[in-house]
Amino acid sequence: MAELNWQNAYLLMFIALYLAATLLIGWWASTRVKTTQDFVIAGRRLPLFIAACALFATWFGSETVMGAPSEFVGLDGDVRPGLMRVIEDPFGASLCLLMVGLLYARPLYRLNILTFSDFFKLRFGRLTELCSALFMIPSFFGWVAAQLVAMAIIFKVLAGVDLAVGIGVCTIIVVVYTYIGGMWAVSITDFVQTIMIIAGLLFLAVEMGGKAGGLLAVLEKQPKGFFSIMPELKPIPMLEYFAAWITIGLGSIPGQDVFQRVMSAKNEKTSVRASYLSALMYLTIGFIPLFIGLCGKQLYPELVKSGDGGQVMLPLMVLQHTGLFIQIMFFGALLSAILSTASGAILAPATIIGENLVKPYLRDHSDRKLLRTMRLSVVFVAICGATLASWNANIYELVGQSSALSLVSLFVPLTAGLYWRRASTTGALASIVSGMLAWICAEMLHSAVPPILVGGAISTLAMFVGSLVWPDNSHDSFLDQTSKKDQGEVAP
Repeated sequence: MAELNWQNAYLLMFIALYLAATLLIGWWASTRVKTTQDFVIAGRRLPLFIAACALFATWFGSETVMGAPSEFVGLDGDVRPGLMRVIEDPFGASLCLLMVGLLYARPLYRLNILTFSDFFKLRFGRLTELCSALFMIPSFFGWVAAQLVAMAIIFKVLAGVDLAVGIGVCTIIVVVYTYIGGMWAVSITDFVQTIMIIAGLLFLAVEMGGKAGGLLAVLEKQPKGFFSIMPELKPIPMLEYFAAWITIGLGSIPGQDVFQRVMSAKNEKTSVRASYLSALMYLTIGFIPLFIGLCGKQLYPELVKSGDGGQVMLPLMVLQHTGLFIQIMFFGALLSAILSTASGAILAPATIIGENLVKPYLRDHSDRKLLRTMRLSVVFVAICGATLASWNANIYELVGQSSALSLVSLFVPLTAGLYWRRASTTGALASIVSGMLAWICAEMLHSAVPPILVGGAISTLAMFVGSLVWPDNSHDSFLDQTSKKDQGEVAP
């Protein structure tokens, strides 16, 4: 026991040093923040690999390293585990990054704007900007909460810290370096943390795979259909399958966190290439935690039924059955994944609050005043995320709920606004509001059809009906505004 206590002490010391280094990076990054453009999109100066690492780290957090493996191997002995349980992440997340590169990065980068709501303002007017901001901001609280829960679970496993206390401590840590460094801090730490994630997970995979008899031995012991990626050919299973793909796959496309990373690239071509590279990274690296989960279930089946819904399986496995070096690598990787996702999820809605909700009503429109507003908004968003984390501690559910909010309200008007000339302001507003209301009603009524599909379908229908019945010249006005913008100038 004494040896274990000393080992835990060394591990906690490493974690403290790692967190201190992260704060130091945030302080260094803050020296590069002179304007809101620096704070929000890193001055649009990120090279390819750093931009790709930032995009990769957007969601590669607690849900991928802790939530997905517990779903994959079967929560509390679930009789139907397997790949079908992790379609949302990593498959859906990789699809999202790929789609961003294919259809969204290029036209959005050319607009030189700070937020998605800026796009809605240019395309559909001030009311749609306001509506989109009010609907987008809450969608990030679940992402923030999921990361805070995960960090708190780590402290609970390592030091017995109460979950609520852990959430509070973790909130302070993430807020500090996001507050001072903005996107520069997020991007640089994402780069460092991506290296830690890959190295830590690979070391653990090799260690656990060796104990379990090797890759092929682990895969061969899984039941028939475990690796199937196609559902039963029945209406409801097919609809649920489609919903799983698009929850993050399409729902996170109108996400401010993705948008900021795309806009932070040094040029248009780099933003597109970074999207493709990050999609490949996410899909390949995302399989490593799943394999580790299989090894853990085979070697230590009692951990599958551990507390916190099986989410602590990997941390407990590493803590109880590996040496200090593997523990340092794994917890370093886990903390890296969580911190990178949490910081971006806090910065994104804070940017929208400052740029689209507060700025239009400021008497002093100076850049310095706006920068201060955005930093204060970082604190507000973190508090909201921490509050939600205290209500719901299921990481995978928190992430799924967040993406659903964006899909049913913002995906359709964003896509139509970019690619359908006849999309009107009335259609956009109807799409945002009706999609959200339909989703809420379907959730409350426990619809047999996945609520996210109900909301998405109603949102699409409202866009078409509203635009065809109440047409306008918003597209011509949009082209006129964007044509007058100087290259490299951020929209006011």
